[in-house]
Amino acid sequence: MAQTDETATAAPDAPAPPRRRRTRKRTRARRVLLVCGGGLLVLALAAGGWAYWAYRHLEGNLGTVDIDRALGTDRPAPLPDGAQDILVLGSDSRNGENGDLAGGNTGGTARSDTTMVVHIPQGRSAATVVSIPRDTMVSRPACTTAGGQQLPAATRVMFNSIYTSGGPACVVKTVESMTGLRMNHYVEIDFAGFERLVDAMGGVAVTVDAPITDPYSGLRLPAGTSTLDGKQALAFVRTRHGVGDGSDLGRIGLQQKFLLAVLSQLQRQGTLSDPTRAYGVADAATKALTTDQELGSLTSLLTFAQSLKGLQPERMKTVMLPVVADRIDHNRVVADEAKAAALWLSLRENRPLPTASPTASPGTGRRPSASAAAHN
Repeated sequence: MAQTDETATAAPDAPAPPRRRRTRKRTRARRVLLVCGGGLLVLALAAGGWAYWAYRHLEGNLGTVDIDRALGTDRPAPLPDGAQDILVLGSDSRNGENGDLAGGNTGGTARSDTTMVVHIPQGRSAATVVSIPRDTMVSRPACTTAGGQQLPAATRVMFNSIYTSGGPACVVKTVESMTGLRMNHYVEIDFAGFERLVDAMGGVAVTVDAPITDPYSGLRLPAGTSTLDGKQALAFVRTRHGVGDGSDLGRIGLQQKFLLAVLSQLQRQGTLSDPTRAYGVADAATKALTTDQELGSLTSLLTFAQSLKGLQPERMKTVMLPVVADRIDHNRVVADEAKAAALWLSLRENRPLPTASPTASPGTGRRPSASAAAHN
């Protein structure tokens, strides 16, 4: 009996039966999987939480205006072939952080310093950019301000004052009245936001043929290529005393040159391939922008930007509204009606620009005579 008991009792250091070893291995494997799975879950939740925070943060940066509600149905019909027209406006506000930027104080009023109609035909692989000089005398149609006030129609209104008196919707309605084109979207960028955006991009390289010195904007550039930081870039697009005869027309050429430089840099590999820089650019851009409500979400902006990925800067034509000197006030200009009508008609019908219209921005800045339109 004693022999049987001794045989039945295994020694303490004897190896476990094979079945028990397999059970222990499976238990350890489950623990490893649980630990790894839990870690991955934590990482996924953390990444998802950061992505959600980043998305909400960027979307919260955007400002919007309800252009459609303000203008109602009394507007040109959308172009039937899917072409898009976008009104891009740079605001000359001196409120808040804009008050410290170069150029002086305007008493807190806000004006449209830069206005471009961007026409993108179906296919979105080309575009025409038409700048409207801020000194242009125009007829303003009746419109409703952001505060609900009714503004009566008026003649001989300086274009850049419309933003001050009526806000974005009145500017859109005036441009639609001038062009016969429905503005599918509205995009506004303020000065302070523009400066941050350029800095987030690491600066923007521009090339000028002659030195520019403008004590008013603080811009001093040598001839050739220079990389501008945000402060210099803002002075570059605002300078007028450093080019041509000091009028607004010379500044338009610099603004369009800078727009093409920005697009080129954004498309070059490296600017947005670095996630940290890409987020910085997105953060600065969304803080700078005010859009119509249809574009006023991050998803809508990304979708719209993705639709333009085939648009190359070299396929963008930059032109200016054909103007002549105003006979009443020679410090102002008015549209050359025949040439302006031909320009807008070519865009509405998606035809090549008429040869009578300028095909490039007027880089000289010379104010046209009362009997001649501005030429390149």
